[in-house]
Amino acid sequence: MKTWLARAATASCLAVLLLAHPAPSFGQPAPAAIPQSRDGSHDFDWEIGSWTTQLRYLPEPLTGSTRWVDYSGVSEVRAVLGGRANLVELSVKGASGQIEGVSLRLYNPKARQWTLNFASVRSGLLTPPVSGGFDEKGRGTFYGVDTVNDRTVLVRFLILDVTPNSARFEQAFSADGGATWETNWIATDTRR
Repeated sequence: MKTWLARAATASCLAVLLLAHPAPSFGQPAPAAIPQSRDGSHDFDWEIGSWTTQLRYLPEPLTGSTRWVDYSGVSEVRAVLGGRANLVELSVKGASGQIEGVSLRLYNPKARQWTLNFASVRSGLLTPPVSGGFDEKGRGTFYGVDTVNDRTVLVRFLILDVTPNSARFEQAFSADGGATWETNWIATDTRR
């Protein structure tokens, strides 16, 4: 019980620090500021529809492993709640099996940020959310806190190279407060 409480306290402290201090305090250059008057509630409108997904996944993150596994399949994205949220259904298969999951993305108009929440069908668990937004160049940057191999880590999720017909998604973990990052999830979507 004490170990769980200690981890929870550490995660809570990191989350507070993460939300109180933007990305530069974690060793990253400052993302371009999102103007306070900017309404980002339609930042994901470009993604509504059907996508072919190519996914590379590092199944043993933060262990020094360089073994990646490849999957391919589809992602279906639909707007909900009048576009203030969207739902992503992911279904990909590869030699290592299948990954199925759902991501609920919610827009907070007061914070002018999105919160991304992912749940895996395999485990039935909801991962801790990442929060952030898009800069004026269309790059999405989101941060959060999670636990990997009983260690509290920072999570960075990027949405890059967005066009009307393609996009790239990358997830990385940092076990050293953001000084270094290890990418463990790379998905490239192409509109179907």
